[in-house]
Amino acid sequence: MKSHRVTMQDVANRANVSKTAVSLAFNDTSRLSENTLRHILDVAAELGYSQDPAARMLRTRRTNSLGLLLPQRLDVVLENPYYTQFLQGIGQTCHREGYTLLLAPPLRGSMLKSIPYAAVDGFIVSGLEYDRGEVSALRQRGIPFVLVDSEEHDDVPSVEIEDDDGMRSLVEHLLALGHRRITFLAFETGVEGGPEHWRGPVFRRMRGAMAALEQRGLSLESPGMRVVEVECTRPAGEAAFTELWRSNERPTAVVCFSDILALGVLDAARELLVSVPGDVSVTGFDDLAEARNATPSLTTVHQPIETKGRLAAEYLVEAISAGSSDRPHRQRLHTALLLRDSTGPLPVAP
Repeated sequence: MKSHRVTMQDVANRANVSKTAVSLAFNDTSRLSENTLRHILDVAAELGYSQDPAARMLRTRRTNSLGLLLPQRLDVVLENPYYTQFLQGIGQTCHREGYTLLLAPPLRGSMLKSIPYAAVDGFIVSGLEYDRGEVSALRQRGIPFVLVDSEEHDDVPSVEIEDDDGMRSLVEHLLALGHRRITFLAFETGVEGGPEHWRGPVFRRMRGAMAALEQRGLSLESPGMRVVEVECTRPAGEAAFTELWRSNERPTAVVCFSDILALGVLDAARELLVSVPGDVSVTGFDDLAEARNATPSLTTVHQPIETKGRLAAEYLVEAISAGSSDRPHRQRLHTALLLRDSTGPLPVAP
């Protein structure tokens, strides 16, 4: 036997109030007295009434949900503790402002396809350039969005970090230790033509590394320097180091553009019985909790990941409330070099 779904009219009949009063109790409580509001909500709870979310969305044109547009498959994203910290920051704002969060990974391999299926009031866009098709689609649809780890533009809220400064100080540290055979493990960009054609955080980090090399009269073309693009996953870091160590030109230092890559490098080094930092120094970028607890502990660049997520969500909530008339926020957060046990002087040749 099919059960009867409790309606707003049922609540109104039991509470002996109008249907409009019940609607106000769930949508605009300021127009009801405290006693009337409490009475309606008590009756609704007794009957087991809840609003139909689809009907509410149609009526208010709001979902009270933020979307996080992700650059990778959900299973890959959730393997990276970076996103755990990032989501914690977003979650703080969602909890305070009364929003839920929807994760929107690529749909059938396309981030663009996932946008129309996400019932959200706006998007946090992680790791996409300003001129990508996904960003253009959001602008055309008039959907509020905030860019994170992208590029600054006057008309779009954004949250970035000082990628250049962080990477420059890290590479300066390695050069001061005597390292001149350095491999840079960068995020896979899919862009032809090398680092000078990259965009966003991966370009800024490489630009910081190049600035440090230039101060020593070196460049990416100097003997012993190498740039390798890999997928931003732990297994990719492990596979990359295994291939590097089996080559004829082993590096004395590996600079990873994220901690998750560096942790993969440490995994491979243990498997190959390579001493870190005795045989090779390894660095990361992020300062994940596991980086501090790794063996050896990982020299890395700290970035305020949780703060980045919290601010991005705050700026999005403000953009949703204010519309496009207000000047958008743009924030660039500081980084800091953290020296730990995974880096050391240039290995002495046997």
